[in-house]
Amino acid sequence: MEGFSHLDEFGRPAMVDVSAKSVTHRTAVAQSIVELPEEVMQKFSADGFNTPKGSVLQVAIIAGIIAAKKTGELIPLCHPLGLDNCHITIEVKDENQLVIECTTSITAKTGVEMEALVGASIAALTVYDMCKALSHHIVIKETKLIKKTGGKHDFTNGS
Repeated sequence: MEGFSHLDEFGRPAMVDVSAKSVTHRTAVAQSIVELPEEVMQKFSADGFNTPKGSVLQVAIIAGIIAAKKTGELIPLCHPLGLDNCHITIEVKDENQLVIECTTSITAKTGVEMEALVGASIAALTVYDMCKALSHHIVIKETKLIKKTGGKHDFTNGS
């Protein structure tokens, strides 16, 4: 299974051995887009994203940060990392979309792409959870890596 970093020479699942890698500053930015139906957006324009469960955006940010910190527990072959930073923003776009962006960073031997992706994903799922009483027509359209720096290769995905 040449090319898959998480398989050993016999095709069995394996953690990547990072012991020989250099410690560098590494960052990652991931994005999730949540499409909200009109009835949800109308409610939010009246209530400012507040619900009986609390502020949807603030709870989603906290959930995303917690999830990013626990990525190594959630994804079996990810290294457990102590993030140096995790920052999540949520913006309203196109009148019915929330754009969630999670930025993670660390100085370590391995990158933080999965942490950024998990943080953005869980923030999006938290929005869904807090809004599902209003509508089940909420769509999490996409989650993608926008950018990563550090390590062997930098990456930027035009958005």
